[in-house]
Amino acid sequence: MGRQPRSEADKVHDRIAVLRADRGVSRKELADAVGVHPQTIGYVERGEYSPSLALALRIARFFDVPVEAVFSLDPLPSLSEELLRRTT
Repeated sequence: MGRQPRSEADKVHDRIAVLRADRGVSRKELADAVGVHPQTIGYVERGEYSPSLALALRIARFFDVPVEAVFSLDPLPSLSEELLRRTT
């Protein structure tokens, strides 16, 4: 599994909560689908736990998106900022 980030540079940023809301998926449903406890999903969403590569790939597969669309070492811009940038 993953581990707690040791520093800000070690923190993994994610869009799991946004993807869950968009798809109408609860933490429990996602956790069951990827084989972890629902608390693990909460820890990852809050940045308190860095997912293992295998878990990150299973989450991306669940949402049918590239892993880079879900996780980043750099803070992710809000989706509204990203859409605005694409239209200008």
